[in-house]
Amino acid sequence: MSEQTWLVLRDGRTFRGRPLGAKGEASGEVIFNTAMQGYQEILTDPSYRGQIVAMTYPMIGNYGVNEEDEESRRPWVNGFIVKEASPVASNFRAGASLDEYLRRHGIVGIQDIDTRALTRHLRDHGAQDGIISSVETDPARLLERTRALPGLVGRDLVAEVTADAPYTWSSGGWQLARGYVPPPPPRFRVVAYDCGIKFNILRQLRTVGCDVTVVPAATPAADVLATKPDGVFLSNGPGDPEGVPYLIESVRGLLGRVPIFGICLGHQILGLAAGGRTFKLSFGHHGANHPVKDLATGKVEITAQNHGFAVDPDSVTALGWEPTHANLNDGTCEGLRHRDWPVFSVQYHPEASPGPHDANYLFHRFTDLMSRKGG
Repeated sequence: MSEQTWLVLRDGRTFRGRPLGAKGEASGEVIFNTAMQGYQEILTDPSYRGQIVAMTYPMIGNYGVNEEDEESRRPWVNGFIVKEASPVASNFRAGASLDEYLRRHGIVGIQDIDTRALTRHLRDHGAQDGIISSVETDPARLLERTRALPGLVGRDLVAEVTADAPYTWSSGGWQLARGYVPPPPPRFRVVAYDCGIKFNILRQLRTVGCDVTVVPAATPAADVLATKPDGVFLSNGPGDPEGVPYLIESVRGLLGRVPIFGICLGHQILGLAAGGRTFKLSFGHHGANHPVKDLATGKVEITAQNHGFAVDPDSVTALGWEPTHANLNDGTCEGLRHRDWPVFSVQYHPEASPGPHDANYLFHRFTDLMSRKGG
């Protein structure tokens, strides 16, 4: 196999670099993430299923990887792009280098390309399908295959990452020298729809006193209501929310009957279940430094985000909903609430770790809703 590796985009833009991780070929929608750390959390976030992630920070991998920082049972990214992958893992918690980790899990990557040029290209022309290959020597043949890729719109990627069967979660938060600690006694029974749920969401729910049962995304509303939950959580997940009509229908059957909290894809699913519309963003929001304004208080939160679609707030305001948060970079809707029902959602990730913790209060808002319902 050649040490030369190619990245070819659908519009013909081509980059030549060196292999990173497993050798082979990977395809998907190429997007960029502006976070300076947290690459292991990004790799294991199921929301990135179907995507090749380019990190804008120039050196990635300097603190290695470890088992405690996994956000799911395995990495889900289709491919990984960095300017420079550190060969040295300099951290007392490190169990392996980034390159070793990617090879172990069969993730194909590329390094030593101009990630600034790639990012500028994606910002100007939008996220688009691409192929990374360390086995094909002719970029023209790669371009031909890239232009035949299906894209993300309308695809059901949730079915690829959701749980096979219901399960419960027991772990609490992480503490230095102690690891993951036991959570407080549960006060609320919560059913969490797994669209690609991150472990730290489950830890946060347990930390605020929720007894959590995770269910597959195809679970009907009637099955959830039969367990008599105090609340329902709608998780993050990959791809186009319109590609998951069965979940939209289930959520429609839960509205007004139980408190609901949605994050990221869960926010978009709520918008569609309410009768609204979603649309694809040009290059999405992926990073740990996005400013979001709370429209009720005027406060600004620095947030972690990972999504390529957004809810059109005008499509739901006449249906009893109102926007609660706005992205200060592009004005897109970052939160919704119903005026009468105990239902709210945010487009960003309040559980992000590592990342800003400005939005942790949202988990307490969920328990407050359940407390009022119980009272």
